[in-house]
Amino acid sequence: MDASSILDTLKTAVPGASYEAGASVDFATIYVPAASLVETCRALRDTPSLRFNVLIEVTAADYLPREPRFEVVYHLLSIPNRLRLRVKVRVASNEVDGVLPTVQSIWPAAGWPEREIGKDTPRARITPSRFARPRRPMSRSRSRKTSSRRTSREIV
Repeated sequence: MDASSILDTLKTAVPGASYEAGASVDFATIYVPAASLVETCRALRDTPSLRFNVLIEVTAADYLPREPRFEVVYHLLSIPNRLRLRVKVRVASNEVDGVLPTVQSIWPAAGWPEREIGKDTPRARITPSRFARPRRPMSRSRSRKTSSRRTSREIV
């Protein structure tokens, strides 16, 4: 099933939402407006011909000079239909439009990945300060070698 057939099914399930197909080389990609994200995800899960019942991953991308600056990306899996889908939502960086609803009511597993990208409340802001996470230094025991001698199995 390609992106156009998924979009045709969604247009009947969620009237009034404007979708667009995205370019992809591996599996179908669609762009969803932020205002209809929850309704669209519910339709993707509950429509019998789609049945995307597993949320695999939630991630985000920052396209700094472009506006809308962020894209939140949901990777979905339909086990009964053997389909994968990438759902992208464009999110602006300003205070008013930088808000995205949570999909945790549809896929309970969405809570942790959404918190990782900065969505810690049901309507959290995706902003540059919350998008970037500081790196933690490795613990001291792991950062030092235990022995200065090389073994025969080490790759030089």
